[in-house]
Amino acid sequence: MFATYVVVTLFASTLNGSAAVANLIGHTYPKTQADLNRVPRSWVRPLGILLGAGAVGLLAGFVVPVLGVLAAIGLVGYFLGALGAHVRAGNYRLVAWALYFGAALAALVVALWRY
Repeated sequence: MFATYVVVTLFASTLNGSAAVANLIGHTYPKTQADLNRVPRSWVRPLGILLGAGAVGLLAGFVVPVLGVLAAIGLVGYFLGALGAHVRAGNYRLVAWALYFGAALAALVVALWRY
């Protein structure tokens, strides 16, 4: 089961880390999503920082397991908030959201299992 923990954690960290980079460098995709979900563009970079912190926290969980659990909880909360933004804006294109949420939830499950 440890191999599952490693694979799931690395996948979730990579996924969220790449999203964080996209937000932080000002890529058009996060800006477009912000517009679709009626989120101010000024929030794109701070949200990217949160994603990056979650990605780093998942990796830190390899050394300090409680940090991995806390990071996974934070990412699950982040994506629940993103779901709320999607629903509020009437944007039901949730495939990408489901991928990110599923990865965060899986990371939480395996982190709790390890902890």
